[in-house]
Amino acid sequence: QVQVAESGGGLVQPGGSLRLSCAFYGSGFSWYIVKWYRQAPGKERELVATVSSGGGTNYEDSVKGRFTISRDNLGNAVYLQMNSLKPEDTAVYYCNAVSMATGNGAWGQGTQVTVSS
Repeated sequence: QVQVAESGGGLVQPGGSLRLSCAFYGSGFSWYIVKWYRQAPGKERELVATVSSGGGTNYEDSVKGRFTISRDNLGNAVYLQMNSLKPEDTAVYYCNAVSMATGNGAWGQGTQVTVSS
C-alpha cells in the first residue's frame, strides 16, 4: 500500500512563487502517474497538472506557463513549481498517485496555498 504526503504550501503575495512537494512512500514509484489537484472554498476539486511515468506533462489552461510539474524517480517525489501566483490560485493542493498497473491510487492530506497581499 502506497502513501503520498504534500508539503510546501503557505502564504505568498501575488506574483510570488511556491514549490510544492509530493513525497511517495512505497514501491514502484516509476510506474505511477502523479497528479496535482486543488480545491478552493466552495468549489469542486480540479485537476491542475499531471506527470506521466515517462515525464510527460499536462496542465490546466489557467496555469499553463506559470506552473511546472516534475518528478524525481530516484527520490520518489513529484514537485509543482508555481510562479506568478494569483489570488485565484488560493486553494488546498492535493497530490494523487495512480498505479498504471492497477488503477489504484493514493491521496495526500493536502497543503494550503494562500495568495494574498
